[in-house]
Amino acid sequence: MIVITGATGNVGRPLIQSLIAAGEDVVPVSRRGEGHQADLTRPETLKPVLDGAKAVFLLTSADFLAGGSLDGVIDVLRAAGVPRVVLLSSQGVTTNRHPAIHEDAVTGSGLEWTILRPGNFASNAFQWADSVRTRRAMAAPFADVALPTVDPADIAEVAAAALREPGHTGAIYTLTGPAAISPREQAEAIGAVIGEPVQFTELSRDQARAGMLAFMPEPVVEATLDVLGAPTAAEQQVSPDVAAVLGRPARTFADWVTRNVQAFR
Repeated sequence: MIVITGATGNVGRPLIQSLIAAGEDVVPVSRRGEGHQADLTRPETLKPVLDGAKAVFLLTSADFLAGGSLDGVIDVLRAAGVPRVVLLSSQGVTTNRHPAIHEDAVTGSGLEWTILRPGNFASNAFQWADSVRTRRAMAAPFADVALPTVDPADIAEVAAAALREPGHTGAIYTLTGPAAISPREQAEAIGAVIGEPVQFTELSRDQARAGMLAFMPEPVVEATLDVLGAPTAAEQQVSPDVAAVLGRPARTFADWVTRNVQAFR
């Protein structure tokens, strides 16, 4: 049995599908909605689903990322006899934009562990779905700064491998797409898939910050804008890890748009 936290998200959903397709018994966990309801800020709420679990996938919310601690969660997993944990972290830990506190809790746990450090998610483009659908327009800051956007489905498949297969213990995987792409180029890619041009407008950093603060804590907003606006060479570099784990190239941004085209039409 494998326990998946963050089960209703852009990584959790395809991860569950991948594991079920592989014949695994999966227990979805989320703070609300589908599956068992539990909150990592209250680790004891995980206890009812851990009996017999051979692995746990840990995905923290933005609020938790900004100020939570996984120490209590790890204590609960260890006490339940869970042998393996896979943590969805962030490439920002590599570049010191995000704290390593959650990774430290996992790597110091004494459990078998794997760390996943994805970069910018392709699914962040859902923020433009409404404006593209209704006005064939989108707006974003840093129009021509390119990052190797990663498909959440690739993150999920790497996570599934780490949860099920031997050979991933102690590994830290940086997960990116196969090529860097800028917001302006993302607009062009969306337009190509839907068959109509998408007008692009560049936002200032302040304009972007105001919109992001509606759904993200300020420290996470600032760190995200720093990455989007002034990425390091490491943040712009394509990682080979998706291909190395899965034995195939990482999916492109256009691949992601094609699979999610109805959101933009």
